[in-house]
Amino acid sequence: MTTPAASAPPPPLLTFRGGLAGALLPFVVFLAGVGWLGLSGAPDERGFWPVLVAALTVGLLITHDKRRFIETMLAGMARPLVMLMVMAWSLAGILSALLGASGFIQALVWIARWAGLAGGGYVAGAFLVCAVVATSTGTSLGTILICGPLLYPAGAAVGAAPAMLIGAILAGATFGDSISPISDTTIASAGTQGADIGGVVRARAKYVLPAGLVMLVAAVLFGGGGQIPASIAASATPGDPRGLPMLAVPVVVISLLLARRHLLEGLLAGSLVALAIALPLGLIRPDQLLRIDPGSFAARSLVIDGIERSLGVVMFTLLLVGLVSTVEATGALGRLVAFVRGRAASRRSAEFWIVGAVTGAVLLTTHSVVAILTVGEFARETGLRVGIGPYRRANLLDVTVCTWPFTLPYFLPAILAANATAAGAPFGMPRVSPLATGVHNIYSWALLGMVVLAVVAGYGRSEGPSDDASVHPSSGLKTGS
Repeated sequence: MTTPAASAPPPPLLTFRGGLAGALLPFVVFLAGVGWLGLSGAPDERGFWPVLVAALTVGLLITHDKRRFIETMLAGMARPLVMLMVMAWSLAGILSALLGASGFIQALVWIARWAGLAGGGYVAGAFLVCAVVATSTGTSLGTILICGPLLYPAGAAVGAAPAMLIGAILAGATFGDSISPISDTTIASAGTQGADIGGVVRARAKYVLPAGLVMLVAAVLFGGGGQIPASIAASATPGDPRGLPMLAVPVVVISLLLARRHLLEGLLAGSLVALAIALPLGLIRPDQLLRIDPGSFAARSLVIDGIERSLGVVMFTLLLVGLVSTVEATGALGRLVAFVRGRAASRRSAEFWIVGAVTGAVLLTTHSVVAILTVGEFARETGLRVGIGPYRRANLLDVTVCTWPFTLPYFLPAILAANATAAGAPFGMPRVSPLATGVHNIYSWALLGMVVLAVVAGYGRSEGPSDDASVHPSSGLKTGS
């Protein structure tokens, strides 16, 4: 019988001049730049490029091992998850360009006017649509990719407030991420705490539903007041029903996601269905797919336009992941968990440290699942010591990571939603900055209020079974295993 090979030792930590302060300095430079751009009203994510390059340059200058710094940065950029996001955004850009050129937006406007949706009613409807899609598919980023470029432009004709509308779209995507039983954060939070997913989701409703109701009321009250473009206001029948057959495209994409097919497969299938419908009906001309412009010595295409739309968020993602990877390689997250370990003397203080630790982890990694996995074992052993049940622990982790990434302007959901507003320019809808997008995600701010209420006032503290009760009586196995 062969002896299994010993696992390779972990690589040495990446070190910087100035110790931990020096290790975090590049991230501080990035945050300072993001804050300045946000307060200055930066219109899109391209403004973050030079800030991220500057942060990486600072890190390279003060690290002790410049070769390892560069290799760590490149390894982070080359992660399969990053490549998945790059491809998804590129394909979503193509799908959005095809639908936009085929009259899909005008068809949505026609439907909204036919249904009597205007202003806040349309914003509330956009929130509900995105909430259903995200809850059903378990993907917040996929919901933003699919729904953002479609629902946002149509808001021009119905007088929707731009910032509230994109905030509602982001909020609906957030809602699904926080309550869907197939969301990666739900699976991670329940799994790390040894809890069954069904029980965790049922217990989570007491936090999520009140926050969703706050968002819905805010959408109705403050979602109107947008300026309808003069060209649309002058028209007796704004919108055009000729694009109604294109409604089959998002139905196909969402159906594939519900069937647990790959996101890239769904986006590619959506593009093919869009072409299969639009070309025979004359909604898209063949020369729009590819033509040569002799005057500029360049090729023109809806496909090219769609990919170019995604370039801003793709470059932002690559640079950000490279920066975050260097911070992770310093062991800063391990130090954070080690610092808070054992400091909880009561249930309230334990919950405070659990929320604080996962907040610090998600702010440093910009990735919700990574933050949950990093803090999960600490949350479990701390909760066991002071009597916090597995449902409660899982929900504190999950609900917390569904706040900051969907409100702060340097996280991908806010960046991606803001990027989707570019599709509204041809229809009279302005671009909205990532800062304004996150600020108007009322759902996540209300969810943050529920976290504070839970920890400070003890709301929901008695939820769920104890860890002993979650053991199956006959097998002795955790029901969530």
